[in-house]
Amino acid sequence: MGQFTVSVSPHLRDDTNIPKIMHSVNIALLPALIGAVYIFGFRALGLTILAVIAAMVTEGLLQKMMKRDISVLDGSAIITGILLAFNLPPGVPWWMPVIGAVFAIGVGKMPFGGLGYNPLNPALLGRAFLLASWPVHMTNDWLKPFWWKESGYNFFSWSVTQGGKLVDSISTATPLNIVKNAKDVIAHQELYTADKLNSASLSIDRMFDSTQELLTGTVGGCIGETSVLLLLIGAVFLMYKRYIDWRIPFTYIATVAVIGWLFGGKSGLFTGDILFQVFSGGLILGAFFMATDMVTTPLTKKGHVIFGIGCGILTGVIRLWGGYPEGVSYSILLMNLTTPLIDKYTMPKVFGMKKVKS
Repeated sequence: MGQFTVSVSPHLRDDTNIPKIMHSVNIALLPALIGAVYIFGFRALGLTILAVIAAMVTEGLLQKMMKRDISVLDGSAIITGILLAFNLPPGVPWWMPVIGAVFAIGVGKMPFGGLGYNPLNPALLGRAFLLASWPVHMTNDWLKPFWWKESGYNFFSWSVTQGGKLVDSISTATPLNIVKNAKDVIAHQELYTADKLNSASLSIDRMFDSTQELLTGTVGGCIGETSVLLLLIGAVFLMYKRYIDWRIPFTYIATVAVIGWLFGGKSGLFTGDILFQVFSGGLILGAFFMATDMVTTPLTKKGHVIFGIGCGILTGVIRLWGGYPEGVSYSILLMNLTTPLIDKYTMPKVFGMKKVKS
């Protein structure tokens, strides 16, 4: 007679494991990385490599110090390095991704026990640390797309300064920053000339008509957030593999779109451009690759919806009324802090269990 293996339920077989999921995310990020390198030159690849190496070395050293198994090849540290680099302007000094990655792993991940225990997204925590510590670099080191084609530079150029200034840098290089500054001019029109007001209005119209540039990535911005199309290719791959749930990114993006449509225009309510709000900044990168982090987000489907809506509200508020033109990073970090509370009130009751009054 044949022998049967008897075990307790659930009787599920699946070859999915942490390294497989992590490396799948890394693969999903490759199209955006290739696009960033094409647009911003070898410098974008160099900064990304530095962040990845720093993240892996930091994690390996801390695991050794803590006498834990060395697991830097599971792919999680690589993701942290790539996502951190993706959130940096392409003109930052080489040491910034290194310091950011060391902080992300050394402060945001390993002290809590490593992968699976960190309450906040390490890459976003590293970015927040860099923004608080070196705000000038993080808000001004933008580079013009294809800057490396300018006279005196080539694809492999590393130095981006001439006479102490960034080549072709624009202090308001990102589309969101341009719109935010232009709207501020219109809101205080009594302080400006007619020509200045007309220029601000035209700037907003130009940004609202830049859908094609936002899709292809030929706009100013952080290394990995510019090409919406390439990011969506990776996102579709992850959803096809069922490594991320659609509820968080879709509710997140929809909430930002509605708020932007309601309040993001220059002529009152319901005049905002939905496509601009969705495709600009780091919304697509954050919604699909950082807000879906399985460690720092709720466990339930209802919790995913609440988390996505919360991220969207915070992002919209920061974009339109906050001190920064973009709010994706801070919105996700703040909602990470609410994850335990969301789980507490959305976890289903265990069948057969009944609360006993004390």
